[in-house]
Amino acid sequence: MDKNRNGEEKDFLMWDAIFSIEEGRRKLGEEMPVAFYRMFEYSIRDTLIQMYGKESMIKIFRTAGEKAGREFYLRNLDGSLMLNDFLAQLQQKLMEYKVGMLRVEKFDAQTGHAVLTVGEDLDCSGFPDSGETVCNYDEGFIAGILKAYTQKEYIVTEIDCWANGSDVCRFDAKVWNEV
Repeated sequence: MDKNRNGEEKDFLMWDAIFSIEEGRRKLGEEMPVAFYRMFEYSIRDTLIQMYGKESMIKIFRTAGEKAGREFYLRNLDGSLMLNDFLAQLQQKLMEYKVGMLRVEKFDAQTGHAVLTVGEDLDCSGFPDSGETVCNYDEGFIAGILKAYTQKEYIVTEIDCWANGSDVCRFDAKVWNEV
């Protein structure tokens, strides 16, 4: 972490700057082709694998996704809603931002265990079958949202993916101390 002028630690990432798109992109706006997003994401993935190895890349992507998930929660979701209403709001927001179509297959309110699918996801929908899952950023993103809402640590693992032959990405989310 960097330090500000007062010597206090601060995130290098300036969240407000990320969301001030209107001024900087007056004519082009917010949208861009998914292919450009994927080119950015997968070139970073490949570079991290070459420099640090696959396990480190996965850890970095999950960590970054969790940070983004917490910020997404703070900026877009109402944590005071009851679980079903919260999940409905999350579904709506992910559609609105064109991240994907969230479906809740299971959410056990007692244990916190959830199984979620995301159709037409931003990261890999349409990929050929490579035999492995690739949505590590999404694992962290979902964990960050669930952690922010429940105040519990989550471990999220992608169990099905376009890249391993499925037509949706399926995530198994468990509270950390329950794992």
